[in-house]
Amino acid sequence: MPEGRIVKALSGFYYVADGDQVVQCRARGLFKKKDAKVTPLVGDWVVYDATSPSEGYVKEIKERQNELLRPPISNVDQAVLVFSMNEPRFSSLLLDKLLVHTEHTGINTIIVLSKADLATEEEISAVVNQYGQIGYRVIPTSTRNQQGLQELQAALRDQVSVFAGQSGVGKSSLINTLFPEIRMQTGDVSQKLGRGKHTTRHVELIPLEEGGYVADTPGFSSLEFIGFDELDLAQSFRDFAERADQCKFRGCLHLSEPGCAVRKAVESEEIAPQRYEHYQLFMEELKEFQRRNKPW
Repeated sequence: MPEGRIVKALSGFYYVADGDQVVQCRARGLFKKKDAKVTPLVGDWVVYDATSPSEGYVKEIKERQNELLRPPISNVDQAVLVFSMNEPRFSSLLLDKLLVHTEHTGINTIIVLSKADLATEEEISAVVNQYGQIGYRVIPTSTRNQQGLQELQAALRDQVSVFAGQSGVGKSSLINTLFPEIRMQTGDVSQKLGRGKHTTRHVELIPLEEGGYVADTPGFSSLEFIGFDELDLAQSFRDFAERADQCKFRGCLHLSEPGCAVRKAVESEEIAPQRYEHYQLFMEELKEFQRRNKPW
């Protein structure tokens, strides 16, 4: 049977790209049952049964390399986290929360700073240096003066890249500028609220002429720690994980344990104190989420 990749899911249909053609498929009944172990996602490689040149049924989902819950997408090579330096203002809290999720999933991450022309060199350097020292690639960009666009375009080539970030930060504008063949809907930032208006309504993989796919994703305001335990959260801070072996106790959560190498690094500012504050906030959020979702 033929195979392909799901590039869009909408209204119960799965659009499967197989070479130069896209086949509109429905899922067989086994994927629709309440106790189904797996349901099709955008990004899945699937086996399908063609009932005509343009229609068919998804029969089998191939093993996934990885999977994100929000946005719902699989087999991603890299996450591109877009955060504006202004309008809306840069949020290190939200960036750290998104980084926790990409680290937990094991997806390579690039941080893109949009609207760099609206910030000072000092403001940009502070973000680049902080996250660069942790080990993340940070690319300041501006669609107005073309800053960083060639570097970002090269980073997307031959990769399946999922774009995420606050609404209104310029995700769609960046993609439209980089790849004129793509026309994604863009939205202005609400002047009254200082927040972006949601523009993207579903997840879709869009092929690039130079190879690879990009996915623009629906806007969001929060992310819950679904599938995390306390140790997962601690290990999802890259700068914490690389020091965990130096802690006195295995499985240290870096909260009140004696001989904690992470807290020592925070005190000496080898780890940014703000990162540690965010970790403490996330730990409280996780515990509250666990209390609200007890299985009994």
